[in-house]
Amino acid sequence: MEENENHLNKKAIVVRPPRQTLATFGVTNVSYYVLSHPAYSGEDNTETVVRRGQVIANRPQIVTPYYLSRLDGFSADAQRYFEKLILEHGADAPSLFYTYRNEHKSTEIAGDTITAVIQKIDAEIDARNDPLAAIIRSEDMLWDVSLMDFIFRMTLASIGNNVSELRSRGFLGQGGALTAARANIEEMFRNLRKGELEPRELQKELERWGLFEEYQDRFFAAFRR
Repeated sequence: MEENENHLNKKAIVVRPPRQTLATFGVTNVSYYVLSHPAYSGEDNTETVVRRGQVIANRPQIVTPYYLSRLDGFSADAQRYFEKLILEHGADAPSLFYTYRNEHKSTEIAGDTITAVIQKIDAEIDARNDPLAAIIRSEDMLWDVSLMDFIFRMTLASIGNNVSELRSRGFLGQGGALTAARANIEEMFRNLRKGELEPRELQKELERWGLFEEYQDRFFAAFRR
């Protein structure tokens, strides 16, 4: 495992990082270009694989260890980790939770060197003045791992600004996690009334925070309108 990680660190290079960090109060769309030599090329480096897509980062959510422990899809090891966080920091200690969606749009073979392709794409990004575009150089077989590593590092670079903005608006003060949760729940109620949200999504969110009984009258009233 360590050998593979060292191998990745040597080969995955962010040639052009985004000029902006992840938004605190909105969705961030990051365009990416992952460039590599074709796996079949051997010593012939006159072709370049160009993978294009976008990573959609949802607004970071303020959560607690208790909230995370009730999310679906985590392994037993992850659940034990969340339980450990509850013991160490308390069930209501606020933290940030980032979620992403990768939309891979195309894979092309360019008949040119990686250096030449980088220069061309770099110029295209400059021409459209895109502050949320990234160029990543990777090994062909590790391109998706390189993309994950890039997302992780971009998240780390964004946390400081996100925390600062949330704190300045009072979301990370005393009871900050619950304050943010209630604000999100109000937004979900609005989306439910507009028909833009499935009722089960709001119900899940209320149950994860242990707030369903408090909001159940409003929840059921939404169906009687």
